[in-house]
Amino acid sequence: MKLFTFSALLLSTTTTITSAFSPLATPTSPFKNNLVLSASTTEASPFVQGPRVVREQLPIVYVYDHCPFCVRVRLALGIKNVKHNIHFLQNDDVSTPTKLIGKKIAPIFAIPEDDFVMGESLDIIAKVDSDERFGTTGQILPATARKDLKAWQKSVQTLLRTLQRPRYVATGLLPEFQQLDGRHAFIKNHQLPPYEKPEWKGDGTDENPGMPMEEKLKLYAEAMSKDPAPLLEDLNAKLIELDDMIFCEHHCSEGGLSMDDVDLWSRLRSITIIKGVQWPTKLRAYMDNLSALGDVPLYDEMAL
Repeated sequence: MKLFTFSALLLSTTTTITSAFSPLATPTSPFKNNLVLSASTTEASPFVQGPRVVREQLPIVYVYDHCPFCVRVRLALGIKNVKHNIHFLQNDDVSTPTKLIGKKIAPIFAIPEDDFVMGESLDIIAKVDSDERFGTTGQILPATARKDLKAWQKSVQTLLRTLQRPRYVATGLLPEFQQLDGRHAFIKNHQLPPYEKPEWKGDGTDENPGMPMEEKLKLYAEAMSKDPAPLLEDLNAKLIELDDMIFCEHHCSEGGLSMDDVDLWSRLRSITIIKGVQWPTKLRAYMDNLSALGDVPLYDEMAL
């Protein structure tokens, strides 16, 4: 495994986006970086996508590529087959979102033909799925409030923060981290376990100024240099648990594609940036099927 040093995190990169951001392959494409475990899949009908929706003035989504809340909106627009422009914000860009909506936040959704701008991923999706200009309304079923999925997500939070956050910036390939300032802005504001946000960021007072930036950079570099095998073993076991929870390879809950999928898939996508993950067959098919349906690429080709 390639190890990333402290100095590597300080260097700017001129590397361009890889094939992970090219048009998607079919769901049956081979997986180059991740192993697959054998498991039976449940037969179910896939979502039937409506005709392509192309407005004269395309809607715009302002996003960070790694952000699961941003991915929710991109996935929903893709499911509804709505052509849209994607504006990838630099992670340290404060002025653009502030001019649009009054603060640094993402996602932001703009409908130029209405001179309309809004935030909050769930509100954006509700807006799009209730507007006939963007295809048949009500295509995405409501969330089912499944407690098992929420409990699973909570159980892997610390594990995924430890594995994913250093890899986001170490690749140098995500749009929001193309420049050093963007990478440092993320590291400054996103703690690594076991640290909590107050001790990492501080509260702006002299008594609690937060951790020095040099220490944060060191911790991120150390996280990338550690052998991930023990954490991968835990993650692989948790994915087997999740495989038993999802209904089929096309949607996670019985009844059809719903907001359960929009939320769950958007969170699982970042796992594909971790090299060596062993995906159970049904869960891997689920990841690929929704990637193709929503036209949102996975990270397999840049996994570390």
